[in-house]
Amino acid sequence: MWQELHRELKARNFSVLAVAFDSREGAARPWVEKAEPEYTVLVDRFHHVAELYNMVNVNQAVWIDEKGVIVRPTESAGAYEGFRQANRKTAQMPEDVAKKTGDAKTTYHDALRDWVAKGSASEYAFDGEAARAHLSLPTPNVAEAHASFFLGQYLIGIGQAGEGGSLVEAASRLHPESWAIWRQGAGLDQRGLAAKADFWERVDALGDKKYYAAVDMKGMPQ
Repeated sequence: MWQELHRELKARNFSVLAVAFDSREGAARPWVEKAEPEYTVLVDRFHHVAELYNMVNVNQAVWIDEKGVIVRPTESAGAYEGFRQANRKTAQMPEDVAKKTGDAKTTYHDALRDWVAKGSASEYAFDGEAARAHLSLPTPNVAEAHASFFLGQYLIGIGQAGEGGSLVEAASRLHPESWAIWRQGAGLDQRGLAAKADFWERVDALGDKKYYAAVDMKGMPQ
């Protein structure tokens, strides 16, 4: 997805910066090496970027212009809830759900292309007031969660796994909306993904709530 956009738009001064939120040392490397990205990929073991931009899940993105101004704050980057309606053994989706999933990605990509082509004149680029209105600011609990997560990861790194792990668990309780924090203590399947029974139990517990927050973008399936 991002590789194609990078190749297509790099001549127009567009660049991708990808960040993996993975506290397990070396866990992200095989995925990065397999993808062979032509853009910059960073591994954020302490979730600094998640804290700065209030990111809670993958994949989320922020649009930042050439002046360093945020024109679209953190949002789901062309993702849709389709996986929740897929067959969990085959990963097959109903045809209408698969279409919505594809439409979400196409809509987001096309909006990004429009912004690269038109800059601030793009209908998808927020002005300052609209960008501020779309910001999700951290609550005291969220701020405490990130501090707890950072300290927990530090303690794990110096060999105090018990105390560190407890702090990471506390961070997840303080910030339950953060799938990024929760995944650090989740069970991993044979692919190395946090997609075992504990993940699906947590997804099912959402009920009618969204896994991917709705995106304020024309044409985006909700």
